Amino acid sequence: MKTVNIPALLEQALAHHQQGQSEQAEALYLQVLQLQPAQFDALQLLGVLARQRGDAETAVKRLQQAIAVNPQQAIAHCNLGAALQDLGRSQEAVASYDRALLLKPDYAMACNNRGNALRSLGQTEQALASYDQALQITPAYPEALLNRGLLLQELAEHESALPDFDDALALRNHYSEALFARAVSLQYLHAHEEALQDYDHLLQQNPRHSEAWCNRGMLLQNLQQYEAALHSIDQALAGKADFAKAHQQRGHCLRLLQRNDEAITAYQNALAQGANAEQIRYALAALGTGDTPAAAPPGYVAELFDQYADHFDRHLLDVLGYTVPDLLAAAIQRHRGPASYSSLDLGCGTGLCAPSLRHFSNRLVGVDLSEKMLAKARNTGLYDSLHCADITSFLLTATAADYDLIVAADVFVYIGDLQQVFAEVSRVLRHGGLFAFSAEAADTVGKTAGETANFCLRPSHRYAHAAHYLQLLAQQHGFIIMETQQEFARRDHGEDIAIHIMLMQKI
Repeated sequence: MKTVNIPALLEQALAHHQQGQSEQAEALYLQVLQLQPAQFDALQLLGVLARQRGDAETAVKRLQQAIAVNPQQAIAHCNLGAALQDLGRSQEAVASYDRALLLKPDYAMACNNRGNALRSLGQTEQALASYDQALQITPAYPEALLNRGLLLQELAEHESALPDFDDALALRNHYSEALFARAVSLQYLHAHEEALQDYDHLLQQNPRHSEAWCNRGMLLQNLQQYEAALHSIDQALAGKADFAKAHQQRGHCLRLLQRNDEAITAYQNALAQGANAEQIRYALAALGTGDTPAAAPPGYVAELFDQYADHFDRHLLDVLGYTVPDLLAAAIQRHRGPASYSSLDLGCGTGLCAPSLRHFSNRLVGVDLSEKMLAKARNTGLYDSLHCADITSFLLTATAADYDLIVAADVFVYIGDLQQVFAEVSRVLRHGGLFAFSAEAADTVGKTAGETANFCLRPSHRYAHAAHYLQLLAQQHGFIIMETQQEFARRDHGEDIAIHIMLMQKI
């Protein structure tokens, strides 16, 4: 009887495995297990093979069997961690990586993978420490550089992320994941030309990279190159027909091209592919399709301003000629008393109103939906407290008669029905307190589809309010109008946008 050489069988199986011949490799691994059921290498490599095939459940089973045979092998614990992570069992994955590192403290791959698991759990500081540990062990580790950069990118630390992407690309010239990530950070930093070059370079390597085509389209849309943007987004959909984000961006682009019927179809396609239903219905309502919602979806507003935060002030002041904070401050100065105020800045954004409000406030509170906007506001050092919340929710929990002055600059463009806001502002203002705000003017609002006699949702995705509606709200909620004026406070696509500047006093 011929004796079977198990090491030779394993060597042959591994050769097939490394050449991508998975069926032949699996047959030989199983043959080894028929001869020796508790053979560690065969069990461990069958687990690796199962994971490579996308069968994480079988991978976990095989790797646990291997560890039962020999728990002192760090590689099996590391591979088990990866399979557990594939299944979304990140906490268990961290425990497996920790066991691997106890056995082999200089195991760079385990450190890198542990960072990925911690990142998925939202434990960013610990994840960053794991990536740093991997790079201390192996400085020329492109995957760890990429992953550390991606974590910094998720934290909106794009300038800090770029060197990691650059180093990863220096180590691996055609590293498409790093090139894409670098382009994304450059796009967030508004380094448009450099980001465009990276997307083009990536698309030369991989012409069917739908995410790159979509992002390229969004970049060109921000540059107001709408026809070119539409072409890029169509390329994204050519490679991935069910790409909900691309359908939604196609809708935005067609709307900006004033091809509203096509935009409606694109938004409906996005809805069919699983895009955020609340946001899509809001976009459709802005084009006159469906009921007009009472307010913009909070997620839409937060996402919009999180993306806008780094360049918000410069864009508003330099590009759009934004004057609302100055107009409101001037109105307040004309009517305020000598006493110092307890002031509330609703929708404070980056704090553009703060310098003038601080001048006559002994207490200044800000509230906004965007964490990134609030980070900028915090850096001004002008607020006593800042809160991340929807303004109506914040007002509902505020103490009655707690403020002397409430300001809402360019906030009501995201709220149509202002009844509850006015009611709560009246409740939290002290007798004689001032309420100063701006609203886009819509004095000729009709009753066509998607409109009411009081406010309308425009194709710009912003609400406009009729003067008579604001006057009615004042009467209903105990205000007298101290001052009202209509101004052109900003420009949008070359058009002057008329707004109401109003100052009311609680009686």
